[in-house]
Amino acid sequence: MSAGELFALPFMQRALIAALLTGLAAPAVGTFLVQRRLALMGDGIGHVAVTGVAIGLVTGASPPWPAVLVAVAGAVLIEFIRERGQTNGDVALALLFYGGLAGGILISGIGDSSTATLQRYLFGSLTTISIDDVIVTMVLAAVVIVLCLGLAPQLFAVAQDQEFAQVAGLRVRFYNVLVAVLAAVSVTVAMRTV
Repeated sequence: MSAGELFALPFMQRALIAALLTGLAAPAVGTFLVQRRLALMGDGIGHVAVTGVAIGLVTGASPPWPAVLVAVAGAVLIEFIRERGQTNGDVALALLFYGGLAGGILISGIGDSSTATLQRYLFGSLTTISIDDVIVTMVLAAVVIVLCLGLAPQLFAVAQDQEFAQVAGLRVRFYNVLVAVLAAVSVTVAMRTV
């Protein structure tokens, strides 16, 4: 099969669109995570989002939407623990990392749902992305990219030096939470593609 014939297949077109959008959204927010020394946040939020996927599977809802909600709640909680506690972001992340994965397995077991479906979301499946998944990916990736590009100076200032950003009049807590939420959204965008 030639490359032209391969790219003419509908599942390959969906896979390429989803991969392209994920490839644009993830680094847009990942830059600020690395600057804040929260590089492992994506991995941890991915495991927290598994609980949301399990909730979606058990309730019959589309799994990406509960995954987004649970991932955002987990990201905000990680940021709250990091900000209020005497720990750094990695310790806060570790507190939720395993709980999110265990919650997903527990909920899928309670709902008599197969863990094989749960694993598709955990390990990704680029070639099985549906039209609905592509639409969700497009919407969420667009939100992440627009916010990251539109607020790049503020996000950079907060990520680089929080004390300077606070003296400059920026709402540091708001931007920290925003980066955590954008990370959660980009992780749920990437769940099916990575």
